[in-house]
Amino acid sequence: MPAAADSHGVTKVVDNISRLSPDLLAETCLHILTYLRGHTRGVDSAEVSDKVQRAGVRLDHEAVQNIVRFLLLTFRSAGKSSLSGDDLVSKLEEGSNKWPKASLQVLHRLWSEHGASVHAQQEVQAMLSISQLVDVQWKLGMAVSSDTCRSLNSPYVTLLLKIIEPSGQISQRSFEMTIPQFQNFHKQFKEMAAVMETV
Repeated sequence: MPAAADSHGVTKVVDNISRLSPDLLAETCLHILTYLRGHTRGVDSAEVSDKVQRAGVRLDHEAVQNIVRFLLLTFRSAGKSSLSGDDLVSKLEEGSNKWPKASLQVLHRLWSEHGASVHAQQEVQAMLSISQLVDVQWKLGMAVSSDTCRSLNSPYVTLLLKIIEPSGQISQRSFEMTIPQFQNFHKQFKEMAAVMETV
């Protein structure tokens, strides 16, 4: 179904999906649909991979990532097109004739149950497509060499921000600040928090 995937790539992913039991496929799909309905912050393919390994299915992490990516693209595309469960199954069968009947039944059932809420969430996200800050970590260090510090052995703060992009992928950004810059940053954050409490 995803246009970006070539037919050999789709066939390989479908072959790997067919190695999942209907229950394991349903659990994987629910993990993805829960994210697409806005109830979780992202899809952790490492967690999905661990569940697949614990179930005794021999798929490497990259193969599981490809399954997750394929299902994400499939459900997103179905949500944008407002497809019914029958339409979704038809599109999947057009993309590959290797689909096991049990897998298609799982996808049909779950999409029929959750497709409308995925579509509604996509409409909301389209209006609010901005990144979200989910974690801030910081550490204090001493400068050995720097463009902004006048002398060596000056303290600095490194900030690491975890951000969820509108696509759902989690990315990290880091930057360094001098102590006065960090104090100003902290002051501005406190001011923002105070304003948000009054809203």
